[in-house]
Amino acid sequence: MNQFSLHPNIYATGTCRNLLEMLERAWISDHEAGDGAIYLLSGFANYNGGVRFYPHFADQIENGGRIVAFLGGSASQKLSSKQCVDALLGCGAEVHVINRKNIFHAKCYGAEHARGQNLIVTSGNFTSRGLSQNVEASVMLDDAFLQRSGFSWQILSDEILAQKWEIYHPDLNAPDEPAWQLLYDESYGATPVLEESYQMTLLVTLGHSDTARIQAYPGTDAGKGSQYFWLSKDCFDFFPPLTIKNRRGWKGTYACIVTLHYLDIDVTDYRCRVTYEADNNRDFRFGTGQLRYTRVAKQGDLAAISRVGENEYTLKIFSRGNREFDALIPHATTFIGHQGKRYGFIPNSELKKMAGISLEIPPL
Repeated sequence: MNQFSLHPNIYATGTCRNLLEMLERAWISDHEAGDGAIYLLSGFANYNGGVRFYPHFADQIENGGRIVAFLGGSASQKLSSKQCVDALLGCGAEVHVINRKNIFHAKCYGAEHARGQNLIVTSGNFTSRGLSQNVEASVMLDDAFLQRSGFSWQILSDEILAQKWEIYHPDLNAPDEPAWQLLYDESYGATPVLEESYQMTLLVTLGHSDTARIQAYPGTDAGKGSQYFWLSKDCFDFFPPLTIKNRRGWKGTYACIVTLHYLDIDVTDYRCRVTYEADNNRDFRFGTGQLRYTRVAKQGDLAAISRVGENEYTLKIFSRGNREFDALIPHATTFIGHQGKRYGFIPNSELKKMAGISLEIPPL
């Protein structure tokens, strides 16, 4: 079925509410690993843009299929990252980096397999923002439509490669080749100052599973287990690259380590772990172990998680019913699951204005 979406969470004509769900349909649920080829065309690409799909890309290659990626390349304009390309190559993908500055601006995704083809044409790049918080439009076209239009992924790929462009093929075993010079570095420290557009606060209401261990008394069973907050599936753009891979089990899990300053208890955790379960419930888990037994947060309260640096965050709890809670809760507009939990994003400057708090992390 052909369908359209304007996302995040704005308008959709079918079952896929956003670009991420369309990609899951095209590359996972409607695709058998190893069958045919998966295609990816994007002017911009970063690591978290693909973190949902790397395990499935690896399965595709291991079962005899192909992955063909065309990405824009310009380190100065930060088109595609070394980390993303490294991950794609690690899965076995055929990666073509096109040195066309901003001219390579196409965003198309899909697959060609024994049952036909699908095609997603979208404004969304293969980046954390393109798949989550940017306002993007996407159209997913089915095999019947593509047959009538005469579309072919293989011919499209061949025609791109036939162009007289500077097309490079990065190799993991040749890190000094020119292809890698076209890619920018996402690693911590590579960008010393956090751009203003990334200085955002995630507002999320807290449920029982978020707060049971916070409300527990020391030594009781209620306090056992990992303490974390469940976050939205749409947080790819809110955290640094999730490059720490799970080493146990078969499910794809990715994580990163950030610094978290707890404003309510004046404690800083320099090893706060953020985890994304790519193959399980696909939620983000935000480690808040320092809150265990503190009783500073209860079910129904509002957590404000603010990104104040490349890998630095603050956390403030607003109790349900107080003035700051009442001012902020209207901004948590999107529901998570079916338990009434919801979230939203606001600029840090707005949080400071409405709640009257400082978001500065004290020096070591």
